[in-house]
Amino acid sequence: MSQVSTSTTLDQLKLWMDASEGEHLEFKEAKSSFRFERLLDYCVALANEKGGLLILGVTDLKPRKVVGTQAFADLSSTKLSLAQQLRLRIEAEEVFHPNGRVVIFQVPSRPLGTALSHDGKYLMRAGQSLLPMTPDQLQAIFSEGVPDYSGEVCRGAEMTDLDQLAIARLRAMWVAKSGNHNLSTLPEEQLLRDSELLTDSGLTYAALILLGSPRSLGRLLPQAEVIYEYRATDHSTEYNQRKEYRHGFLAVLEDLWRDVQNRNTIQQFREELLVFNIPTLNESAVREAVLNALVHREYRYPGSVFIRQYPTRLEVISPGGFPPGITEQNILNRQYPRNRRIAEVVARCGLVERSGQGMDKIFESLIREGKRRPSFTGTDDHQVKLTLHGEIQDPDFLRFLETVNQKREFSFSTSDLVVLDLVRNEEPIPEEMKLSLSRLGDDGIIDKVGRGRGVRYVLSKKFYSFVGRRGSYTRRRGLDRDTNKALLIKHIRENDGCRLQELRQVLPSLSQFQVQTLLRELKASSQIHSIGTRNAGRWHSGPNRVVKSTRKRRRKTQ
Repeated sequence: MSQVSTSTTLDQLKLWMDASEGEHLEFKEAKSSFRFERLLDYCVALANEKGGLLILGVTDLKPRKVVGTQAFADLSSTKLSLAQQLRLRIEAEEVFHPNGRVVIFQVPSRPLGTALSHDGKYLMRAGQSLLPMTPDQLQAIFSEGVPDYSGEVCRGAEMTDLDQLAIARLRAMWVAKSGNHNLSTLPEEQLLRDSELLTDSGLTYAALILLGSPRSLGRLLPQAEVIYEYRATDHSTEYNQRKEYRHGFLAVLEDLWRDVQNRNTIQQFREELLVFNIPTLNESAVREAVLNALVHREYRYPGSVFIRQYPTRLEVISPGGFPPGITEQNILNRQYPRNRRIAEVVARCGLVERSGQGMDKIFESLIREGKRRPSFTGTDDHQVKLTLHGEIQDPDFLRFLETVNQKREFSFSTSDLVVLDLVRNEEPIPEEMKLSLSRLGDDGIIDKVGRGRGVRYVLSKKFYSFVGRRGSYTRRRGLDRDTNKALLIKHIRENDGCRLQELRQVLPSLSQFQVQTLLRELKASSQIHSIGTRNAGRWHSGPNRVVKSTRKRRRKTQ
C-alpha cells in the first residue's frame, strides 16, 4: 500500500460526518471497491459545482458511520490517473479510523468559464444520482470568463468618430431622466466619462454603437448596423422598402420608429356606443423589441440587426442566441444583459429599465390589446428572432381586461396576464406561474375544473357573463359529473361492449384519467361492468352477473 500523507484529523472527519451532504460533500460506503470510472464521474460533478470532498468508507445516511474501504490501495497511482484524465490536480489522502480506513478526495473547482466532462458528459449531482448539466447551466459556465464586449476599449477610436447629434440626444435624455440640469453644461468629454463611455484607455465599443458616426462605424464596427425592410404581404420574399442604418443608435431610434409608424395600420373595436382605435403594432412593444436587440445582440458576430415589417406583424432578428442562462421559458423572470455598458447607458437615458422589464412590457402590451403573445419561433444558437403579432384575436377578452382595469377590481401583473392568455387558449400552465394561477382563482378570474391529474382551468363564469357568452362557458367547463355519467351509461347501453377510447369520444373535454375515474364510480355502483383488462377491455351495462351467480353458488355450497 502506498504511503500518502494525512492532514485530516479524526475530529475534522467527525465534523464532516455530522454535516449535511450538500453540493460540496459526498459520502460513499465503497467497502470493498469503487470503480475508477465512477470516481471520475463524481470528481467531474464536484468540480462543476465549484469543488468539494468525496469521502469513501463512510455510510451515506445520518447518523453516518465509518465502515472502512479497500478501494484505491495505491492512491499515488490513482491521483496520477485522475490528473491525466481530467487535467485537474485532485488531492487524495487516507485517514485511519478505529473502524477502518477512510479515503478522502479533495476536488478543486473547475477553471473559470470551463465545464468538465467525462465520456462526453458534463455531469452534476442530483440527490444520490449524477445527471447531465442542463444547457442553461452550461451556457452560464461558458460565458463566465467572457468580458462585456461593449465595455471594452475600441483601439483606434477617437472623439472625432462620434456623431454630435447622437451626443446631444444622450445629454438631453439623461437630463430628462435624472432631472440633473447640471448635465446640460457639462463638457463633452466629462459627459462621456460620467456615462462610462470614455475611459483613461479610450472610447469603448458602447460609445461607437450608441454615438458613432456612419464613417467611423464603417471603419471600426460595420456590424453595428440596423436594416429595416417592409414587405407588403405576409409571405413575400422580396422587400418593398429597405433602409440601412449604420449610425450611432441614439441618432436613429426615432427614425426607425417613424419607418414602422408610416406603415402601421389601425384596427377598431366597439365597446357599447364607443369605438376604440388600436394600432396594429404597439409603439411601446416595438421600441422595447428594438432596444432588446441593441442591448442583447452579440457584436462579435458579423451580422446586422434586421427589422422586418409586414402588414400584421413585425420581426426583429439579432445575431447571437439567447444570453447565457436565458431561455424562452424563463425570459420573463431572468435577466442577463449581454452588453452591460450599453444597458447602463440606455437606462440612464430612460429608454429601458436596468431591472430588465422590457420583455414584460412587450408581453403586457400585446395581451392587453387582445393580440397573440410574442413568439421566439426561429430562434437558435446563432440568432434571436422575436415576432410581434398585431392582429386582435379576441375583442371580448380585450373588453374584459379594459373593464376590470378601469374599475380597478384587479391589478394584473405580467405573469397574471400570461396565465390568462394561456387559459384562454387552453395551453398548459408552466410551474413557475402557478402562484399567479392560484391568485387569479382566488379572485374569481379563473375557474378550476376537475381534480388531481385531470385538473384544468377555464376563464371564469364572470368573464363569459360579461361578454354575453354563457354557453361558451358551459362548453369549456364541461358538463357536471352526474350528466357526464349519464352520457356514458346511455352510450354503453346503446352500444354494448365499448372500449375506453370510444368512451373518451363521448366526453372529449375530459382526460383519459377523468373518464376512467367516472367509469370506476359507475362500476362500483353496479351500473356498468367491464370484461377484459386495460385498453383491450370492454364496458357493458348493468352489473357483472357472472360474478354474482358464482357468488350465489358458493353460498349454497356452504
